[in-house]
Amino acid sequence: MNLDRSPSKRSLTVLAVDDDALVLMNTTLMLEELGHTVIEAYNGQQALDIAQGGKTVDLVITDHSMPKMTGAELAARLRLSNPGLPVVLATGYTELPSGEGADLPRLPKPFTEAQLRDIIALTVTAR
Repeated sequence: MNLDRSPSKRSLTVLAVDDDALVLMNTTLMLEELGHTVIEAYNGQQALDIAQGGKTVDLVITDHSMPKMTGAELAARLRLSNPGLPVVLATGYTELPSGEGADLPRLPKPFTEAQLRDIIALTVTAR
């Protein structure tokens, strides 16, 4: 039995954020297939409430283009209360306005399960 618990192999609690229910469901299914526990949020404020509400979150994967709060804005607000929490920005844009989120790892939309696995391994290992 292989009990490899390196960062890319261990099970994480991932906060997945997307205002599109179908995209969020697909992301959740892929994350669960990879062995992770998923907490879903449909907007930035809901994600902040979850992250600041005492639930342990190891990683946030958020859509960038959402109403009221972009993924980059969510990441900036999350850093205020939890500076070590890794955030991955999922976006279909190659360039973001005003360079927002330039320091965040990017996951191009649409993405595959392999791309999701790789960005998680890269992001969690970089911690």
